[in-house]
Amino acid sequence: MKTALITGGTKGIGKAVALAFLERGYEVVINYKNDEKSALATQDEFNMLGYCPVLMRADVSDELQVRAMFKEFFMLYGKLDVLVNNAGISKIRVIQETSLNDWNSLFDVNVKGTFLCCREVVDKMIAEGSGSIINIASIWGEVGASCETAYSATKGAVIAFTKALAKELGPSKVRVNCVSPGVIDTEMNARFSESEVRELIDQIPLGRLGSGEDVAKACVYLAENDYVTGEVLSVGGGFSK
Repeated sequence: MKTALITGGTKGIGKAVALAFLERGYEVVINYKNDEKSALATQDEFNMLGYCPVLMRADVSDELQVRAMFKEFFMLYGKLDVLVNNAGISKIRVIQETSLNDWNSLFDVNVKGTFLCCREVVDKMIAEGSGSIINIASIWGEVGASCETAYSATKGAVIAFTKALAKELGPSKVRVNCVSPGVIDTEMNARFSESEVRELIDQIPLGRLGSGEDVAKACVYLAENDYVTGEVLSVGGGFSK
């Protein structure tokens, strides 16, 4: 049976991605950092649907915690077919109000977390001669967003990292791709006012916000098409680039 691990998988996009892989018969491990209540609620919800995901707690920005999580994972399953690096944070700040702590915390989770998780799995995937790594970036990593310079920089870094790692691992038949969501209707974007949401929708040719399920479908495609690597798949409803 195939296996998948989704970081930050108890809410929003990560939760939808976890469900998509469960529905396709994968053994799924859902990583979370601190919110055990939400993690258990998500696990219970999936149990009621007939699925049995495993929860693993780890801060993806902490090297020792990441190492321990994957040690536990490989003890349970032996191999990993799909890694989805979804865990991420955002902050809205004009640059004058962006502290060094803001900058560092965003890079710690969004970039270092992706790097640490990838580094822990590549030897196993290389040994198997297969594997799919999917990094969740953002449309802002492609085009930039006002008042989100630090966040945009982290997601641009994830995109560059993805392209480079895909070239590095391609000869070993390990694929690395990126999903670049546009404006997705999740808790992270709940900060927008009703008028701001309308303005955003006006810029989306398909005329609606995206859903976690839209992103999940892209992840499944990238996981299961074994001739796609180094790609950035935008899921933004045609949002202007």
